Amino acid sequence: MKTQKVTHQSSLASNTRNKLVLRRTRKRFSPRILIDRTIETTAIASLLLTGFLGVGAIGCWGLEIIETNTNLNIIISGWEQQKNICLGAMLVSFSAFLGSSLVGASFSIRQDKF
Repeated sequence: MKTQKVTHQSSLASNTRNKLVLRRTRKRFSPRILIDRTIETTAIASLLLTGFLGVGAIGCWGLEIIETNTNLNIIISGWEQQKNICLGAMLVSFSAFLGSSLVGASFSIRQDKF
């Protein structure tokens, strides 16, 4: 009876040894994953930049109002130019967000992940 236990334990130990063998597979470089992550990063960064530029434009607009109310001799305010720069950059950044989202959606439709 004792020999049966030993054989049973040894077969159990060999089964667990076989299960614990880990095979390492090499990860291959996939250009599809790189493209997807680049598009995703571009969309998120452009959306954040749009928000920050919008806040900057609102701040410049408020300072422009304060400056024109305090000094009536000002024809073109420096804050008005800064506001226009922020609004233009905000428009470009938002169009980059829309473009990257459109490209990402077209890739996911092509892969039937949509």
